[in-house]
Amino acid sequence: MASQSWWTTLVNWLKGLLWKQDMDVCLVGRHGAGKTSLVNTLVHGPYSFSEDMIPTVGFNMKAFTKGKFRVRLWDVGGQARFRSMWERYCRGVSVIVFVVDAADLYAIHAATLELHSLLVCKSLQGIPLLVLGNKNDLPGALSQQELTSVMELSSLSKREVYCYSISCKNHSNIDVVIQFFLNHPKFIIQ
Repeated sequence: MASQSWWTTLVNWLKGLLWKQDMDVCLVGRHGAGKTSLVNTLVHGPYSFSEDMIPTVGFNMKAFTKGKFRVRLWDVGGQARFRSMWERYCRGVSVIVFVVDAADLYAIHAATLELHSLLVCKSLQGIPLLVLGNKNDLPGALSQQELTSVMELSSLSKREVYCYSISCKNHSNIDVVIQFFLNHPKFIIQ
């Protein structure tokens, strides 16, 4: 069994040298957390505020490429009527990204309940979770450690859980998010 794992690792490494690697990421979170801003920042570069930016209705998919890596970002609407779709879009992805407004304590508590109810779905077992506390440029925004505590992320077992504090507006830690995707072992070889 160990030799099969070694052989699979070697074959995947060789494929990675020759073929483009794709990763599917599902972004979920309550409305107003900054999911669409994050997608636009990752795909188009530094944040540019637009007063006519509308919330995602249903879902939106965009991708960005770095070298041989292409990351497809599935941005699913955060309004109450779309939350029932989260589980469906999260099935089979490489990473679930949960975006929360780190400056809105009320929204964080509501988002925590949504996140924990989503992660009990059997179809999502074992899929790594990346929690992003957006809007760290605002007064009162929770830090990474505070967010980890308030959202009870340490209670999530049997999955990899990561948490970063970011700001789409100031481009703070966006490079860390990109490196997370590029260095994560869950890339799917085509």
